[in-house]
Amino acid sequence: MTEPLRCAIVGTGAIAHAHRHAIDVDPGATLVAVTDLSRPSAEAFAAGREGVVVYDDLDTLLQDAAPDVVHVCTPPVAHAAQAIAALSSGAHVIVEKPPAPSLDELDAMRAAAAAVDRRLAVVFQQRTGTAAAHVKGLLDSGALGRPLVALCQTLWFRDADYFAVPWRGKWETEGGGPTLGHGIHQLDLLAFLLGDWAEVEARLWRLDRETATEDVSTATIRFAQGTVAQMITSAVSPREISTIRIDTQRATITVDHLYGHGHDNWRITAAPGFEDEAAAWALPAVEEPSGHDPLMRDVFAALRTGAPLPPTADAPARSFELVAAVYASAAADGRPVTPDDLATHPTHRRGFASPVRDLRG
Repeated sequence: MTEPLRCAIVGTGAIAHAHRHAIDVDPGATLVAVTDLSRPSAEAFAAGREGVVVYDDLDTLLQDAAPDVVHVCTPPVAHAAQAIAALSSGAHVIVEKPPAPSLDELDAMRAAAAAVDRRLAVVFQQRTGTAAAHVKGLLDSGALGRPLVALCQTLWFRDADYFAVPWRGKWETEGGGPTLGHGIHQLDLLAFLLGDWAEVEARLWRLDRETATEDVSTATIRFAQGTVAQMITSAVSPREISTIRIDTQRATITVDHLYGHGHDNWRITAAPGFEDEAAAWALPAVEEPSGHDPLMRDVFAALRTGAPLPPTADAPARSFELVAAVYASAAADGRPVTPDDLATHPTHRRGFASPVRDLRG
């Protein structure tokens, strides 16, 4: 394509601003249409932007604007229907995480994309940035030896007002709790670095918040190549941090950040006896932080040329299945869940509702 991709945004809440900025800074994309259940919200979002048309509903937008790309920025319960409608109209779709409230719905979205030869990209922006790409290259090449043990921590704080939003904290509208809504980002980065998972043992906990879902989850994850990882996701941690640590045979890799990372957030520490090799592991001189902008740039480039989606936006089901396995294991009192178990699971392909152990005083 020689003309800029014509983009539309569905849902004009907070995350839509990141999508709009990524479109604005890419010369090969332009925003042409927006819609939201609240027309005043959509009008405020589009105010002062020449050529951006506000529509009352998605169907009219798809018919009249005929966008090349639809950005789905609505709550998770709406994702599948909106994405499938957009794909069926001939548009590519970029959807915020989580991509859907269930594996069955994600399968339907992927099938809809394949049926019309369109692309479905899920926003997992923690995969992006020059540091993450460099570390993945070191791990894939074997330069750091075999990854042995890992930690994955999403320790965030969400107060009672956060969960007072009507659609939050409910299985039927949010699809899950912090594991799905928050921890999935770090789990996605961990899986991006370590590859496919092989087994999950997990539990869900309600420690303080008034919510139907968990406010804390814990899990042990075994990856296909043998790495064992411990995960904790929390919505009740006042000193917030997002952390991944991977101990390999030759080094320890750490990234400590909150909602995004640059080179200063990463560290590679040589194991005793491997200090002389550390210089070869240094991060590249040119830095690009993680974020929506580099993710969209690479997705837009692929859409314009017809190339496959980049590694930063492919495998839309990998981390989603990992989260589903957390919920499925917790529903079975911590019993191990494998990919084969999940593929034919009687309940957790349709939704993640699971018993939560309530420890509130």
